[in-house]
Amino acid sequence: MSMVERKITEIIQTLRLAKKTSRDDYMQHLRLVLLGLGVVGGIAFVIKLAAEYITFGFSGSFR
Repeated sequence: MSMVERKITEIIQTLRLAKKTSRDDYMQHLRLVLLGLGVVGGIAFVIKLAAEYITFGFSGSFR
C-alpha cells in the first residue's frame, strides 16, 4: 500500500469515529464565538475612537 493510500485510509477511519455534535453544543459554541468577536470589535472601535479624538485634538490646537 502506498503512502497516499495509507493516509486516505487513516482519514476515512478517523471520519468514521468522529461523532456529530449536538445542536445545543453547536449553538453554545456559536454564541461564544460571536461574543468574542463582538468584544474584540468593541475594543478595536474604542481604540480607533480614542485615536481619532487625540488626532483631532492635537491638530486643532496647532493651527
